[in-house]
Amino acid sequence: MTQWHDRVALVTGASSGIGRATALAFAAAGAQVVAADTNEALGEKLIRDIRERGSEGIFIRTDVAHDHEVAKLVDQTVRHFGRIDIAFNNAGIEGEMAATAECTEQNWDRVIAINLKGVWLCMKHELPLMLKQGKGAIVNCASIAGLVGFQSLPAYVASKHGVVGLTRTAALEYAKTGVRINAVCPGVILTPMVERVITANENMRAQLEAGEPVGRLGKPEEIASAVLWLGSDGASFVTGQAIAVDGGWVAQ
Repeated sequence: MTQWHDRVALVTGASSGIGRATALAFAAAGAQVVAADTNEALGEKLIRDIRERGSEGIFIRTDVAHDHEVAKLVDQTVRHFGRIDIAFNNAGIEGEMAATAECTEQNWDRVIAINLKGVWLCMKHELPLMLKQGKGAIVNCASIAGLVGFQSLPAYVASKHGVVGLTRTAALEYAKTGVRINAVCPGVILTPMVERVITANENMRAQLEAGEPVGRLGKPEEIASAVLWLGSDGASFVTGQAIAVDGGWVAQ
């Protein structure tokens, strides 16, 4: 994708999993990358890996649940690179597993703050810049849990449904401005988040694979490919969509 040369990609939750794979994919395609995360050690390692691939990148420690930190992230990105061409608002956590009546207020508030409020804050600060530029693409990371329900994850499911609704609303608001807004909805992807769930339950991997029509878990790189396409000129007529990349899970 030669079109990514001299373009600037911002990725939150970039230190591991889908975020890391997407940041590396942008770098491999020639983009300049801004990686944001709370894990500084892994974030700096990512930037070293990006530079080893011949691209430029910077890491900015950011907790997306806080307005002032997101404002600083966008401001520092603009001061360093001058613009943001695509933002992948990916930062998220799974929270604790518990039925709805057993979900704690602390868990609910933390999951919603990062997964939903964090996406809103990112768009709140990214959109004015992209509107000023007259062009831009935003991809929010939802989940198949934003399309269907999953037992024992009430806060996570609510947050991801919220991301889908927020994406559709913003896409309609800015449809005529040159700024496109979509969501990617990963299925069960082999990331550190999923690995934690698998480790806690030795039978979980087999259950998850059995639930996938393709018979395997997804790879972070497969989500990265979808994000790059959604942000590319090839998706110029695509906005307001929540695209499942899930091995057929929600088609069942």
